Amino acid sequence: MTATQTRQPARSVAAKFLGGGSATVFALLALVFVVIAFLNPGFFEPPSLMAFLKKAAPLVVLAVGQYLVIVCGEMDLSVGSLVGAQVAIAAGVMDGENGRTLPVILLMIGFGVLVGLVNGLLVTILRVHSLIATLGMMLVLYGAIRLWTGGAPTGALSDGFRQVGREGIDLPVVRQLPWALLVAIAIGVVAALVMRRPFGRTLVATGDNDRAAAFAGVRVWRVRTVAFVFSSVLATVAAILIGGYAGVDAQVGNGLEFTAITAVVLGGVVLGGGRGTVLAAMAGALTVEALFTLFNQLSLPSTVRPLAQGVIIIAAVAWAARERRRPLLEQTNQP
Repeated sequence: MTATQTRQPARSVAAKFLGGGSATVFALLALVFVVIAFLNPGFFEPPSLMAFLKKAAPLVVLAVGQYLVIVCGEMDLSVGSLVGAQVAIAAGVMDGENGRTLPVILLMIGFGVLVGLVNGLLVTILRVHSLIATLGMMLVLYGAIRLWTGGAPTGALSDGFRQVGREGIDLPVVRQLPWALLVAIAIGVVAALVMRRPFGRTLVATGDNDRAAAFAGVRVWRVRTVAFVFSSVLATVAAILIGGYAGVDAQVGNGLEFTAITAVVLGGVVLGGGRGTVLAAMAGALTVEALFTLFNQLSLPSTVRPLAQGVIIIAAVAWAARERRRPLLEQTNQP
């Protein structure tokens, strides 16, 4: 057995952890749940479990949107600020009046489409790197909302608006099945179906090799722009859920972009595009939320969260870079 053959099992194991093995994220999720249940036996009682899933639903929705952008080879850093901006817009315009709920939701969706369209066109038409374009959008949204509100939340969300994020269907065993969970499941199912359609396949092909996709007739600029629009619209949906769950808060949305990226890469979606599944990205979001719950159970300081996220992202980037270089290195080392 050659040295190269000996290294194959080790590479396979590492690939599962860092390069796209979706089975690993489910195993990790199960492991974290077991530890949480050991520390808190009441965690899996239906009301507690439903409360956890309701809290995790916005991150799951954000992870689906981030997945669509990452799998086509880009990244969206504006979703956290967009969530905060949408909640601030909803509270300021609605001001607690139920009659304005539907018009404000439509306004939020329209604003989300606009932000996603601007992000997409900056990246595809003006050739601005997605990190720079969406970082700029993140700062624009953050500054504009702070300028409008004076740095403090204004207005109020109506009861009708908050119902989706904090209410649910009353059932005998679980007591209440959260609407937020149903929304997250519906979005996940639709996204999974989309990824099985031609548009989804072109997303993956674009992330894998955009030049080859273009030669095959794919309009790369259009595919990536639509991915950014979907990401912003799903961030708007997450804002509706978060607003219903947490209300109006000056800090809402802060850091969610990095949490969503962490969830996606933990689910095995390769940074740089071309590999990964919606289901694994959603499982990554649940795993991140479960890890945060575990940190709370262990009474760890809040600074552990960004530390864990940073380690996951750095490891994923390093492994993706190694995987992309490996075929060239193997070809160079051939006698």
